[in-house]
Amino acid sequence: MKKNLFILLVFMALAGFSAHAQILEPVKWSYAAKKLNAKEAIVYLKATIQPGWHLYSQYVKDGGPVATKFTFSSSKTYSLAGKTVEPKPITKNEPVFSMDVSFFERSAIFQQKVKLVGKSVVVKGKVEFMVCDDKQCLPPSEVEFSIAVK
Repeated sequence: MKKNLFILLVFMALAGFSAHAQILEPVKWSYAAKKLNAKEAIVYLKATIQPGWHLYSQYVKDGGPVATKFTFSSSKTYSLAGKTVEPKPITKNEPVFSMDVSFFERSAIFQQKVKLVGKSVVVKGKVEFMVCDDKQCLPPSEVEFSIAVK
């Protein structure tokens, strides 16, 4: 009887712990590509951001949050043409960082132009980003992507 009671108590404790240990993922990433012609394409990297959260710009000064950073894998089938373009961010003073910070709310579509060298092109890489709401900042996350250019 004591063994069954102990197992029941352990199960209840674990169930309560797992209910509080939710993993927050306030940003979902989606990807697409559009061929401009036989030699060029644009890759789209869209962040869909939950209400109340901020995703930071690629251009954040030292002392602020971690800037969004795109790293593209080297390939023989494509090369980058210029820098990753971002939409116009919101810029406000954030007391937590004691500085003006540029960020996005709800969604942001980043664009990277690529020069196509091969016929079957898959653009691969990763995005590192940080998000905060008015109560907390999550540690930086890193997400890998693979985008077929058709």
